[in-house]
Amino acid sequence: MKEKLQNYVEEFLEYLLDVRGYSETTVETYEIALRQMSEMSHFYEEDGRSVLDITPFRFNIVKNSKKTIVKKLSAVRSFVTYLEDQCHLSIKLIADESIKVPQSLPKPIEEHYIEEVLVKADLEEKLLISMLYGLGLRISELSGLKLEDIKDDWVQIYGKGNKVRELPLIHGLKRLIGVYRAHYTPRKYLFEKGNAPMNAAQLRYKLTKVFKKEGLKVTPHQLRHSFATHLLNHGARIADVSELLGHETMATTQVYTKLGSVKKMQEYMKAHPLSDGRLKRDDEE
Repeated sequence: MKEKLQNYVEEFLEYLLDVRGYSETTVETYEIALRQMSEMSHFYEEDGRSVLDITPFRFNIVKNSKKTIVKKLSAVRSFVTYLEDQCHLSIKLIADESIKVPQSLPKPIEEHYIEEVLVKADLEEKLLISMLYGLGLRISELSGLKLEDIKDDWVQIYGKGNKVRELPLIHGLKRLIGVYRAHYTPRKYLFEKGNAPMNAAQLRYKLTKVFKKEGLKVTPHQLRHSFATHLLNHGARIADVSELLGHETMATTQVYTKLGSVKKMQEYMKAHPLSDGRLKRDDEE
């Protein structure tokens, strides 16, 4: 599909030159933006419709100037309009709009911090972290997870409104579950205390305790946010992440594209020689 997308880009550029009469300089500007977009974005078919997910492209251009970002997104939108009007293609464009992020959203945890805690955690703590971060579960979903819902390479999750979703178990997590079950021998639920499942409060306490040892204040919901943000940062399709999280619409998941962009911009501003902190230090000298 990526090759097909690139072919569409080539046809669009020729259309701008030959039919619309755009100058070579203008077409070159379109070409730079669209080649970058086509190399990084996801193009696929879903329910008989083409989908163009430019989330990875948005992450990549976040450090460009506002003017450049506007131009590049404008080129993408013009390209999509061409596909609809001239190629009669039914297409859905994902992640091209600006998204307001609620201030209450927790910040994702740095990947290396999670890895460091996992190294020092005991078996139960390691599985607890791995289930929340490795599958993007809500703490309530993990609390009620029954052994019978873990089948081979898949785990069945009962989410909000009793909606069921199936999540793939990565090899390392599957092996960890096997080791945990052999050691703790739970009867009905993955995490048990006595004959009952550990409730959300008990699991939350165990999680915050293990991160606190390393000087970190972490909540279960932060691990879920980290799961989503890190997947998108590494190029996962927003449609897939939305499905894994159990979101009803992708609009909810699109918040994470903005979170990643904001974080990258903050790091950029902090590191820039003309940032407020550095200017202040220079003034004091």
